[in-house]
Amino acid sequence: MTLRRVVVTGLGALTPIGNDVSTYWNNLAAGVSGAGPITKFDASKFRTQFACELKGVDVTQYIPRQEARKMDAFTHYALIATDEAVKDANIDLETIDRNKVGVIWGSGIGGLRSFEDEMIDYAKGDGTPRINPFFIVRMIADSASGQISMRYGFRGTNYVTVSACASTNNAIIDAFNYIRLGRLNMCVVGGSEAAVTRAGIGGFNANRALSERNSDPQGASRPYDKERDGFVLGEGAGSLILEDLDHAQARGAHIYAELIGGGMSSDAYHITAPHPEGLGAYLAMQDALNDAGIQPGEIDYINTHGTSTPIGDPQELKAIYQLFGDHSFQMNISSTKSMTGHLLGAAGAVEAIASIKALEHQLVPPTINLVNVDEEIDSRFNLTPLTAQARPLTTVMSNAFGFGGHNAIVIFRKLS
Repeated sequence: MTLRRVVVTGLGALTPIGNDVSTYWNNLAAGVSGAGPITKFDASKFRTQFACELKGVDVTQYIPRQEARKMDAFTHYALIATDEAVKDANIDLETIDRNKVGVIWGSGIGGLRSFEDEMIDYAKGDGTPRINPFFIVRMIADSASGQISMRYGFRGTNYVTVSACASTNNAIIDAFNYIRLGRLNMCVVGGSEAAVTRAGIGGFNANRALSERNSDPQGASRPYDKERDGFVLGEGAGSLILEDLDHAQARGAHIYAELIGGGMSSDAYHITAPHPEGLGAYLAMQDALNDAGIQPGEIDYINTHGTSTPIGDPQELKAIYQLFGDHSFQMNISSTKSMTGHLLGAAGAVEAIASIKALEHQLVPPTINLVNVDEEIDSRFNLTPLTAQARPLTTVMSNAFGFGGHNAIVIFRKLS
């Protein structure tokens, strides 16, 4: 059968460096860090006392207060980002076939804050279970996709993918397949996370994943730098409207880019550490290239997973060199996590948006805080240090890897 072509027609972002796509992109291009001291709880006794928090978000501007109380913050973020994406795509809800519009969302953790608050309140009591009746529906990860579908009446495929920090790229690939197989005309796809909580910070501190550079939060996320000491936890959401090309053109939609391929693999190695030679990353990138029907030399830019962890960054670059060979040194590579922090299950969404905007503006966002490249990393890589770089871009790749060895890769191209 002939597969349909899939394009991106709407974008929405809620990030630590911007509460809409335009602000987010402008701050990416300018190399702005979203890190600062934690304000959501007293972190003075935690080893890490900073994060990339959202700033100035009034949920009640988007969701009635009574309804918002029934949802966790990660669902708030999903609805806010999707509100922007649906408006950006100029979707006429009265004329489209909403039976053929799906919602596939990603979240690595879901309603962590709701779970934490409820259990702390219970522990402070006398053992009598006085549980909020909305506790379960606030906590479960699929509440985000359900709330999006109810808000807009989208009755197509609806579920949430959970594969740690690869969650959203898995969601994008699933939506891609549903549309190109003709099962959907359009799909809201994205991810959200709200894990800047005591459990989130404490848990990642316990497995030594977070940076502890408390004296310099804005300099803490430093992928590929020899002084990196872990990732910076972020929060927020990204939402994309994926659409059948013919459907988009028939309704006169603005098209940002074409989604041409997706690849997945498993490290089958360790619950948290990546394969030491980057095998899983290599397999997923190769799978994505095969799916797209393109050669390695056609990729101009890779927005890497690049979390700023001591063992993760070099392994990803090993995989890139193994697959791309000397073309690795002709491409641009950067990690936008140096600015946003790591949004866990939402990372793939905001980084896909960054990659699409890079195509639109022909500008590669930088890896900030990259002052001294780790000696283990080949100096010939163009890691786009410190400042954005203008260059011709036709095809870009965005990588996402998750605890448990999950790897998911997506490839976007300028529409031709």
